[in-house]
Amino acid sequence: MNNKKILITGGTGFIGSHLTELCVKRGYKVYAFDRYNPEYNLNCLKNSKYKKDINFIFGDIRDYDSVFKASKGKDIILHLAALVGIPYSYYSPLAYLKTNVEGTYNILEASKNLNTDQIIVTSTSETYGSAQKVPIKENHRLIGQSPYSASKISADQIAISYWRSFKLPVKIIRPFNTFGPRQSNRAVIPTIINQALKNKNISLGNVKTTRDYTYVTDICEAYLEIIKSKKIFGEPINVGSNNEFKIENIAKKIIKKINPNLKIKIDKKRVRPNDSEVDRLKCDNRLITRKTNWKPRIKFEEGLEKTIKWIRNNQKEENFINDYRV
Repeated sequence: MNNKKILITGGTGFIGSHLTELCVKRGYKVYAFDRYNPEYNLNCLKNSKYKKDINFIFGDIRDYDSVFKASKGKDIILHLAALVGIPYSYYSPLAYLKTNVEGTYNILEASKNLNTDQIIVTSTSETYGSAQKVPIKENHRLIGQSPYSASKISADQIAISYWRSFKLPVKIIRPFNTFGPRQSNRAVIPTIINQALKNKNISLGNVKTTRDYTYVTDICEAYLEIIKSKKIFGEPINVGSNNEFKIENIAKKIIKKINPNLKIKIDKKRVRPNDSEVDRLKCDNRLITRKTNWKPRIKFEEGLEKTIKWIRNNQKEENFINDYRV
């Protein structure tokens, strides 16, 4: 893979920044595409020791022209750029359709016209909705329980259609919940950690839901293993730890590590609508472990320690990521 040119959309965001650095370390010629801003803010990569090895491209995933120009001459495209976060999708569903659906179309269409060697589209476990059976296999039914998840289902289906209709070499990675350094406070684990470090109590919404968490570096390794595979075009592939963690228990673990005197308080403003809340997610990761050499390596407790340490050392940093970045 040495000297392969790789474009990573959303490359300065949480997962994108870790993936960008990993690709540099693995010998790719890396281009990080992200949303134009007048300050050319590099977000999560602004302090990266690999900054000089990364080619930054600023544009708009919703604009075909900038996507086409950024994609030109690239061998591989890892598409992570998305409008993420469920609560805001209740306020502006159209923004999610334009970014997640139209943005994915722009990547696929540009790749088709440029004969790109390989494209990986990033999905999400939210496309499954609340688990009907656990662990969740790739053939689990899909349901849009929020405008966000509906937009990602649509993006996935467009990607599948480009494989079936045009034989575009597209793959779909479907990560379950990810955590680790650089993650925005919109996510539950950094929210709990930051509150534990600064507040007298932990305010949360529904603490009875469960999620399957994987440390961010393991997620990034999955992308590179999927690149290598010749067997998984045109179908989603789950990436997760095959474990299930209740939000209440995660909060208790963090409280024990930071300040055992803290209490959890339920904030009704943080509770999502009943029919929209995903109650349970647990990954069946057998497909990726069977078809690639990937397996999760960082245990949840180890990842939690790494994340707490990073947040302690970076409390003064503005670690809120732009909504267009994953």
